Amino acid sequence: MLIEIRVRPNASRNKVGGTVGEPPRLIVAVQAPAVDGKANDAVIKELAKAFGLHQREITIVFGELGRDKRLIVEGDEQLLQERYEELRGDSKLL
Repeated sequence: MLIEIRVRPNASRNKVGGTVGEPPRLIVAVQAPAVDGKANDAVIKELAKAFGLHQREITIVFGELGRDKRLIVEGDEQLLQERYEELRGDSKLL
């Protein structure tokens, strides 16, 4: 499954949920700074936790150096889509 996210580095805590922008992108806030790939590593870790996957099942395919990223998430398409919709609608996480 292909998903689009907006990363918020240097956040007060790690969290995944809600949307921003047009088209809507899932918000992934991480405490890690956007230096030396630390934020990207933290994003993959948090998304894996949010989707109940292994980190190796998530790959950044676009936007490695920017806040807006496109990722491939591997797994059961239906379950991933359901969880993605839950996360997108969960603005209270932020």
